[in-house]
Amino acid sequence: MTQKRPPLPIDVADVRAAAARIAGAVRRTPADVSETLSALTGCRVHLKFEIFQFTASFKERGALNKILTLTEAERRAGVLAVSAGNHAQAVAYHCRRLGIAATVVMPKSTPFSKIARTVELGAEIHLEGDGFAEAAAVAARLRAERGLALIHPFDDPAVMAGQGTLALEFLEVFPDLDALVVPVGGGGLIAGVAVAAKAVKPDIEVIGVQAAAFPGMKAALAGTEPPPPRQTIADGIAVKAPGRLTREVVAACVDDIVLVGEDAIEQAVCSLVEIEKVVVEGAGAAPLAALRAAPQRFAGRRVGLVLSGANIDSRALAGCLLRGLVRDGRMVRLAIDMEDAPGSLARVAAIIGDAGGNIIEVLHQRLSADLSLRYTTLEIQIETRDREHTRAIMAALQAGGFAVTERR
Repeated sequence: MTQKRPPLPIDVADVRAAAARIAGAVRRTPADVSETLSALTGCRVHLKFEIFQFTASFKERGALNKILTLTEAERRAGVLAVSAGNHAQAVAYHCRRLGIAATVVMPKSTPFSKIARTVELGAEIHLEGDGFAEAAAVAARLRAERGLALIHPFDDPAVMAGQGTLALEFLEVFPDLDALVVPVGGGGLIAGVAVAAKAVKPDIEVIGVQAAAFPGMKAALAGTEPPPPRQTIADGIAVKAPGRLTREVVAACVDDIVLVGEDAIEQAVCSLVEIEKVVVEGAGAAPLAALRAAPQRFAGRRVGLVLSGANIDSRALAGCLLRGLVRDGRMVRLAIDMEDAPGSLARVAAIIGDAGGNIIEVLHQRLSADLSLRYTTLEIQIETRDREHTRAIMAALQAGGFAVTERR
């Protein structure tokens, strides 16, 4: 006789109840087809724009659903959250809207922009610990001292059910999706999405994506110890250990979890800016990174990508875009050996200009021991159309009598 599996922490009825509970207070975000990404990847790409929530993240769904299940006594006592940013903003925003005091513990490494935004939304902030685990330990102490109600960022049935509401919306607009690709940190989002999606369309494939620097859920399901955490641009999914409840749901309902590297995530952030004209944080760009890393897996299929959040630090975004220009060969640094004489720089500039290059920065290196005293090395940063254009400019400089190399 087959042993009956115990019920999961949530089912589709919980998700539908959450959808009714949060209706009107959380935005029903748009979903659309990306013709350009479809052409580039060989599949039909559908995007769910959770970046258009008021706090620019899907986290509002689960946070509000949980808050609305609290008793009046719990609301009067106030709530507590531990978060590196998106969950913190979601809790702060809806607590302010509902007149509930919110306390948030954030790791010291939280980007300044997320700290500032959470403060603006009225929460009491405590910066503690070097990561989520240490911040959570401080939060546990505050909770015991003040009697606060905890709004967990992922390991809570009400939070998971709230996150799953985006899948109901997505499949209502595009009921023929073959696969959903979802970022995974602690697992609250993918747990809710998988439960909802499988109930609506049992044969849909649900695939989770983690940053290779933080493969906590994948390691937990495999029964292995995750490697030491590293820095990642996808700080929204930089969770070392997934939740106990989320792990149970993911094991039962998610078809696969894949890992993507930092370079792939950075490229996905840049692609979404340039192609879709939207800003998406590293965690939100991870699904596109996974799609582009394995196009053969999705070829010819209808694939839904969850763009989960847009709260990327401005400095990180600027660095990412500049690195993207360098990666694509559209911004290069050339080292040009030339005679240190009047007119030499003008000749170099004229050749680059005639070839269609745009000079960004110029630096003379006159003290190099590798050159004759009468020569200098000119380091020049230029903007080009692509790598082929860069090679054409270098060839033009060489034809003009200059020795030129590209500096990496």
